[in-house]
Amino acid sequence: MANTFKNYTAQNVGAANTIAYTVPADTTSVVTGINVANTVEEQILVDIQIAGVYLVKGAPIPVGSSLSPLDGKIIIETGDTIVVKSDQGASCDVLLSVLEQT
Repeated sequence: MANTFKNYTAQNVGAANTIAYTVPADTTSVVTGINVANTVEEQILVDIQIAGVYLVKGAPIPVGSSLSPLDGKIIIETGDTIVVKSDQGASCDVLLSVLEQT
């Protein structure tokens, strides 16, 4: 079983659901970090879903700030997704740190 640490990014995430990560075939992933940065000049509200379940819903991110909502690690399976959405268009960037086990 191979273990590979990877980073994934999504830029200019807005008001539509954006898939920031999908677990590849024949892979189990361990999400070790999620960071969402506000890139606009007003507060935004962010939703993050993992495998269809909310990690956060309507979490505020003030101007010039970011949100790191993980307290621990989350295990996700083949085909699961991490989806991010903001209440404003093109208003945040996302960085995910993942350990992929194949």
